[in-house]
Amino acid sequence: FDSERKMMTTLHRGEKENVSYTKGSPDEILERSAFLLEGGGRIPMTPEKRREIDQVIHAFTGEALRVLALGMRNPASGLKENGLTFIGFVGMADPIRPEAEDAVQEFYRAGVKTVMITGDRIDTAFAIAKELHIASEENECISGEELMEMTDEMLAEKIKKVRVFAHVSPEHKVRIVAACKKNGEITAMTGDGVNDAPSLKAADVGIAMGKAGTDVAKNAADIVLTDDNFATIAKAIAQGRCIYENIRKSVIFLLSSNFGEIITMLVSVACGFAAPLKSSHILWINLITDSLPALALGVDKNNGEELMKEPPRKSTDSLFSHGGLSCMLCFGVVIGAISLLAFLAVPYQVLCQEGLPVTIANLEKILQLEGVLSRAQTHAFTVLGMSQLVHAVGMRDVNCSVFRMKHLDNPYMLLALSLGMALQLLVTEIPYFVELFGTRRLSLAEWGRLGLLCLMPLALHELLVLSRFLGERQEAQGEALKQAEKGQDKENEAAQKREAAGEP
Repeated sequence: FDSERKMMTTLHRGEKENVSYTKGSPDEILERSAFLLEGGGRIPMTPEKRREIDQVIHAFTGEALRVLALGMRNPASGLKENGLTFIGFVGMADPIRPEAEDAVQEFYRAGVKTVMITGDRIDTAFAIAKELHIASEENECISGEELMEMTDEMLAEKIKKVRVFAHVSPEHKVRIVAACKKNGEITAMTGDGVNDAPSLKAADVGIAMGKAGTDVAKNAADIVLTDDNFATIAKAIAQGRCIYENIRKSVIFLLSSNFGEIITMLVSVACGFAAPLKSSHILWINLITDSLPALALGVDKNNGEELMKEPPRKSTDSLFSHGGLSCMLCFGVVIGAISLLAFLAVPYQVLCQEGLPVTIANLEKILQLEGVLSRAQTHAFTVLGMSQLVHAVGMRDVNCSVFRMKHLDNPYMLLALSLGMALQLLVTEIPYFVELFGTRRLSLAEWGRLGLLCLMPLALHELLVLSRFLGERQEAQGEALKQAEKGQDKENEAAQKREAAGEP
């Protein structure tokens, strides 16, 4: 069977004469039929008979049946496919998998447009597409013959509204993929036959069937669908979005944390103060914050259902799109600010105890004292390290309150947080490590104050979630008010019409 010719012919040798049988598309077989088999005999194919047959075929295709027409040539001299005797046709039902309809709806919610491309008649294609909720009106369907008459520019414009392409050839599929890509869309193409290989190769993502697919199709594709289940593609998209989200969260967390370190060092040095962190402190912070928490974010279990409700990101979008850059800068500034506050709080207290005015010059001088500088550095070191650990917890979902997160879904984050806190406690309380890192042991009061500062990234996280919630609620209320006003306007208009007609 040739998908371009849409029919095939076999020759059968008989004792007296040869017979050829042709099967294929009803349109192709009817066009080549000069006779009709009726009542055991052969009669000429008249326009009336052709219309009658076409009406029955149309009724079959309207019920989502795939129609295969049959013709013969007797006697046959070779594989000629004209002057056929029309035998009849078969209507075959190809039941839609229950999960396919759900997958199409899930694609719709995810902003993924589903387009059906088939070699079937347009009636059959539309009936199936309507059942799957891919298309709702006949003007959303075009045939391969209509497509042939369009230029590439016309097709690129038309394809924005078309959901079904029927009676197409392999060349048409390549043109359809090219038109989608011309409109800036990321295109995924499914196929299983040899003739699907060019379109699979042309698409951004070629998806071949693992069971029914040919080796040619599998080699041309980027992905092989081992279960031949259309719904599996939706699961793959959800998983892909989860992976991307984890990468994005990890990168933004690392950059915001390091940005906080830069602010801490840069502002302090720019003001003429001593460095708030030693090189060993920076290395230690990077060890406990850039490793375990970042890895825990990388394996986080995202809410796939919520991610599938978001529109697809553009290929030009970076990791900092959709608020990523502002998130990084905002949390970086907060982490840097509380670390500087912890650092300067020590000389500030000393100046207040000595009754000296709090000026930049006095802060600079008092920080030259080894004992004061060492304790101030310990405060900054502790706040910077622990605040980044706390910040990692909030980065699991910037749109959800930490009080509503399912923390047990990511035990690695709990492990990273606990281990990081323990290691940070180690370098400020164990004498060997205190001497090694040049820190000072902290009192319970100091731990309490520093602990409150460390919670500032989470406080900021909650404020951002609250502001986003209030904004969405206000937007929903505004939309509901608009709908109510529209409804009231319609009622007033109807009332005016009734009054004009003299109705009560």
